Amino acid sequence: MSGSDWRYKMDDEAPEDLSHAGSVVDKAIEYMLEQQIAPVSAASALLGGALGLLSRSMDDRAIAGVLRQALASVEAGELRQLPTLPKR
Repeated sequence: MSGSDWRYKMDDEAPEDLSHAGSVVDKAIEYMLEQQIAPVSAASALLGGALGLLSRSMDDRAIAGVLRQALASVEAGELRQLPTLPKR
């Protein structure tokens, strides 16, 4: 699948397994925090892994588009509206 095909599918509707994938990531985050891994280290590892995964399924231009969309969400304050994990 090319990057543009993936982006079209994401714009159209969320994949059926997105919720399941999100739950798995949430559990991984909880586990890392229980292991006393610093939040910035956990986040950096997850981001690095996500970028590595994207690089296997999308071209660089499409990855840059995903990153631009993420940056726009940060700048718009959308991430501050997301539910958070319990504090340690």
